[in-house]
Amino acid sequence: MAGRNPARFLAPLALVAFVIALFMVVSSSQDQSGETAAPNQSSGNSPAASPTSTAQKTTGRRRYTVRPGDTPSSIAEKTGVPLEEILRLNPDLDPQTLSPGQRIKLRQ
Repeated sequence: MAGRNPARFLAPLALVAFVIALFMVVSSSQDQSGETAAPNQSSGNSPAASPTSTAQKTTGRRRYTVRPGDTPSSIAEKTGVPLEEILRLNPDLDPQTLSPGQRIKLRQ
């Protein structure tokens, strides 16, 4: 056993490093999207607010870029802008044809 290569420990160490890096990236992306950010942290787009209080989540952003899986109601919930307001500002908005990258108005 004395002749074994010490490099055999590199694979498990690399695996542990990969798992830690993956965890950090996933938790960072959730913080930036505002889904699981801590109450004292902000993604820079909106003030910290409880998930049930949409009135406090209202931002000053004028446009929103659609992400995969977004619906008009989920956009309204994320941004704090009432769904009726989003539909009024975007009369040609069809919920069935939302595509990632599409920009919609939140404010006039």
